[in-house]
Amino acid sequence: MNRIFAAAVSSLTVTCACAQAAGGGPGQTIARAGSQKASIGPAEFFTGAVTVEPVFPARPGFPSAANVSFAPGARSAWHTHPAGQQLIVLTGRGFTQEWGGPITEIKAGDVVWCPPGIKHWHGAAPDSPMTHTAVTASIGDKNVDWMEKVSDEQYGAVRAAAPVAASAPSGAQKLFGDIAPKLADLTDQVLFGDVWARPNLARRDRSLATVSALIALNRPEQLRAHLALARQNGLSEDELVETLTHLAFYAGWPNAINAANVARDVFKEKP
Repeated sequence: MNRIFAAAVSSLTVTCACAQAAGGGPGQTIARAGSQKASIGPAEFFTGAVTVEPVFPARPGFPSAANVSFAPGARSAWHTHPAGQQLIVLTGRGFTQEWGGPITEIKAGDVVWCPPGIKHWHGAAPDSPMTHTAVTASIGDKNVDWMEKVSDEQYGAVRAAAPVAASAPSGAQKLFGDIAPKLADLTDQVLFGDVWARPNLARRDRSLATVSALIALNRPEQLRAHLALARQNGLSEDELVETLTHLAFYAGWPNAINAANVARDVFKEKP
C-alpha cells in the first residue's frame, strides 16, 4: 500500500487537457511520477544529509505532502505542527521522539500520527537511511514551528533505545566489511549516505539508473540487491521487467535473460 501511495503522489501535478468542470472551472489534474524536483533540507532545520521532494501543495481544505529522505544519522530539529502531521514510512528504519518521552523505532510500513502542538523530532537510524511521506495540514499559512536542533547527546540515546538494531551490520559490512572495512564504510557513508541522498534525482530514478547499469554490465549478484531496493523505492515489477526487456536491444540478449532469471527470484521474496 505504501509503495502504491508513494508512486501515486511522488509527482508534479499537471492540468489534464480534457478535464473541465461542469461550471467551466479548472478540471481534473494528473500526477506525473518523478517530475517534482527535490531540494536539500535546510541546515537550519535538519542535521545530516536530508532531501525534501514535494509531493503535492496545500489546497483549500487539504494538506500538503512531501517525501523526506534522511541519510543514516540524519534527523529533523525539534518542532511542532499547529494542525498535526501524518508520517508514512516508505523505506528504511528510523526513530521519533516526543519531548520528555521515550525514543521509538519506526520502519517501512509504519504510519505515525503526531497531534497538534506536540514537540517532537524524527529521522533515520545511525546505520540505515529512512524515507517517509509527511502529510501536513496548516492553520492559516503555517504548518510547522521549528525549535532547537536535536543534539548529538540526545540522538545518541537511540543506541540505548534499540541496541541490537543500531549495532546490526549494514549490507556492505556483511558482504566485505571483514576484509575491506574502509570500502564498506565508504559504501555506507558516501555512496548511500551522500550520493543516494542528493536532491538532483529521486531515489526511484537512482534505482532505475543503477538497475539498468547492472543489467548492461551483467552483474547478477549486485543486481539482486538493487532490484529489491528498487521495489522499496517505488519501481513496480512491471516497470523493472520492461526495463530489462528494453535493454535486451542495447545491452544484449544474454544480459537480459540473466537479469530476468534474477528478477524471478527477487520477485518471489516479500518486498
